Amino acid sequence: MLLELCHQIFNKTDMSIEIVTKEDLQHFRRQLLEDLQEILKPEPQIQKEWLKGNEVRQLLKISTGTLQNLRLNGTLPFTKIGGIIFYNAKGIDALLNGNLNKKQLNFKR
Repeated sequence: MLLELCHQIFNKTDMSIEIVTKEDLQHFRRQLLEDLQEILKPEPQIQKEWLKGNEVRQLLKISTGTLQNLRLNGTLPFTKIGGIIFYNAKGIDALLNGNLNKKQLNFKR
């Protein structure tokens, strides 16, 4: 929409004069802010409920050993099903945001 407004104001081929009012500028400003907020809106990083180890390592940019240490020292809750370790996305998000309360998460190891 912002681009359309710019074209309307600046792409006049008939060389006519167009007066830009204070309201026009305020509308332009609001539209610019809305467009910038949409562009700068953070992408959701975690979309799945359960993540495998390689997904967690990529997300956190950590090594296999670091992931194992986080798991073994109880920093990162997990569950194991048939030899595959899964990590809860909400637990990872809470850990990243500093809001992890392991007793509330109530994960079984």
